[in-house]
Amino acid sequence: MAEHRIVALDAAQFAFAPWNWPFAQERARDVEAHFSARRVRTPDLWNGRVLLLRNFALEGAQLSGSFFETDFASFLAWRDWGFPEAGAFNCFAMGAIRSAEGAYLLGEMAAHTANAGRIYFPAGTPDPDDIVGASVDLAGSVLREVAEETGLTAGDFVPEPGWTAVLAGPRLALIKTLQAPAPATQLRQQAIRHLAREAKPELADIRIVAGPSDLDPNMPPFVTAFLRRQWRG
Repeated sequence: MAEHRIVALDAAQFAFAPWNWPFAQERARDVEAHFSARRVRTPDLWNGRVLLLRNFALEGAQLSGSFFETDFASFLAWRDWGFPEAGAFNCFAMGAIRSAEGAYLLGEMAAHTANAGRIYFPAGTPDPDDIVGASVDLAGSVLREVAEETGLTAGDFVPEPGWTAVLAGPRLALIKTLQAPAPATQLRQQAIRHLAREAKPELADIRIVAGPSDLDPNMPPFVTAFLRRQWRG
């Protein structure tokens, strides 16, 4: 398991720079076979376009870097094969919804998704919709993913300044705390009503996580690392 490094950031700025990813080109046949096999198990997988981080620099509390565009099948194969060295990083933004009493809301991924059963903060791999001019807007990505997955919007919480970066080998999770004035049970009820209205929601359930006893093995290590850090103050 990769060691986790947790850094409080004042700012995170990213550019978009097109690049032909050698991994996707050189392993194209293997990627196609892998994606076909994955679709047998999970037919709803879609080979859309995603953004991966090519390089980044961390200077004090400032993070910068550049993203490139590739296909989801190549990203999925790279991830499933254990992130072999390929000149890329899996950088994504997550929205940590925190209730009035300090509990967090996490989502359990639905069976038809690539991460079925895993429990995360609302998040998504960046995609071309996050490109604004020559930049990649991860703050906007967080708000979009939270709204799509839970139905909660900017009227339900206040994003806190900065980010918490959790670095773990090829993964770089950027977590934005979204402070809500409502209690966790009310927020969960709102999100559950949203899921019930969706024809095929990304989430199967909403979990309330108030302390270490609520941690679950299906939470990725970078999520539990963030939570334990928050509870330590």
